[in-house]
Amino acid sequence: MKIDFLGSAHFAGLLRKTLGGLIVMMFLLTSGCATLGHEFPAGQVSTIKIGETTQNDIYTTFGAPWRTGLDSGMKTWTYGNYYYSLFSDGSTEDLVIKFDTRGAVASFVFNTTKRSK
Repeated sequence: MKIDFLGSAHFAGLLRKTLGGLIVMMFLLTSGCATLGHEFPAGQVSTIKIGETTQNDIYTTFGAPWRTGLDSGMKTWTYGNYYYSLFSDGSTEDLVIKFDTRGAVASFVFNTTKRSK
C-alpha cells in the first residue's frame, strides 16, 4: 500500500498554515515600529510666553492638540509625537500646555529624547 503524503489534504492544510504563519511573522519583523500622536513644530516652543501667549496663538502655531484634558481645573493641551522601534532608537517629543481662566498660557513643559544638533 502506497501513501501519497504530498498529495494529501492534511499536508495541504499544514502547508497553508505554515506559510500563513511565516507571512505574518515576516510582516511583524519588518514593520517593528509604532508611531503615536502627530508631528508638531517643536522649534516654535521658545515662542511661548507665560501669561502672554493665548490659546488661539497656540492653535495658530501648533495646530489642533493631539490630546486635551483638565489639570487642577485648568484646560490642558498636549502635543505629542512618539516613535518606537524594535530595531533602532525610538524618539519622543511632547509639549503639555496649561491655560488659565483668561485663555492665556499658565505653564508648559516640553520634553524630548531627540539630541540637539
